[in-house]
Amino acid sequence: MDLEDRLQYIKGVGEEIITERELRTLLETNDHPTAYDGFEPSGLAHLPFGVLRPILVDDLLKAGVRMKLWIADWFGWVNNKMGGDLEMIQQVGKYFVEVWKAAGVDMSKVEVLWTSEAAADEEYWKKVIAVAQNSTLARTQRAITIMGRTSRDLIQTAQLLYPMMQVADIFWLDVDICQLGLDQRRANILAREVAEKMKWKKPVAVHHHMLIGLQGNKDPEGYDESGEIDRQISSKMSKSKPETSIFVHDSSDRILSKINSAYCPPKVLEGNVLIEYCRYIIFRKAKSLGIERAAKYGGNTEFSSYDELARAFRDGSLHPADLKKGVAESLDRIISPIREHFERDPAAKKLYQVVKNAETTR
Repeated sequence: MDLEDRLQYIKGVGEEIITERELRTLLETNDHPTAYDGFEPSGLAHLPFGVLRPILVDDLLKAGVRMKLWIADWFGWVNNKMGGDLEMIQQVGKYFVEVWKAAGVDMSKVEVLWTSEAAADEEYWKKVIAVAQNSTLARTQRAITIMGRTSRDLIQTAQLLYPMMQVADIFWLDVDICQLGLDQRRANILAREVAEKMKWKKPVAVHHHMLIGLQGNKDPEGYDESGEIDRQISSKMSKSKPETSIFVHDSSDRILSKINSAYCPPKVLEGNVLIEYCRYIIFRKAKSLGIERAAKYGGNTEFSSYDELARAFRDGSLHPADLKKGVAESLDRIISPIREHFERDPAAKKLYQVVKNAETTR
């Protein structure tokens, strides 16, 4: 694969790349740069984690990128996920790895690493201290948004460690690319600043789109990033708000019910939940989207690209009710292999039950 093709794959992942020039130089000089994707283990897997991120990882692998999957169990502990129970957080981490396997990620090409393992090495903490020495308190407090919180939510001293640790991770893992959501950009920007001060390798930041929740766009709440990024953070599908989310374990009927309640005004593309799912998931996983409808409404039709579908919806020839049915069926086909894996594989089923029960009782 030539450089331009590799670049296009990565640009398809990153809604924001800091910087594209640096990325091009990296690809010119390194056939297999290293990237990481990290996550706090908490709750059941939803569309952004269980479907969208595997799509993005697959494209990075196609571009020749070596992937590191960072299971941030200590971060979940600091952030009081799963009631602050570290052992339970680690069970969720194992469950999340199983989700990616079920989603089709070639785990033989992904290196799985845990924060708890790094935390046993004093060299890791030396990097955390070095980052803290090169960051102001105000700068650290502004970066608290990477936890899904704002400075107004900061109630424990341990939470100030979170941004310092996340920046240190980048240098500990020795990655060339940080592949995270737009909500994590403050940590990556801080890492680039620290790299300049410490003369460490400066990472390229590839920030992916934040998939919108079923409720549609929400007004920004306390993040004070740029307008579009603010909107995405406030509107993203969140496991902590299950009413906004579709989970990989949802039944066909449950998916249809949720999709029928999703924000989808006629002829409107901006902020339209169904249009977004078509763009970022369906047309990246399937070659087409079929729509079944009565003959009096134009009969069955099929769209072979996102642009074709967007035009039909904008001009009113595709009705929201028909789109919802087609999207629900398509998402169900995409999710079903993951759902079925956890139904038939005994080890996966046990992990799912542990996480499900913890979610129910906590």
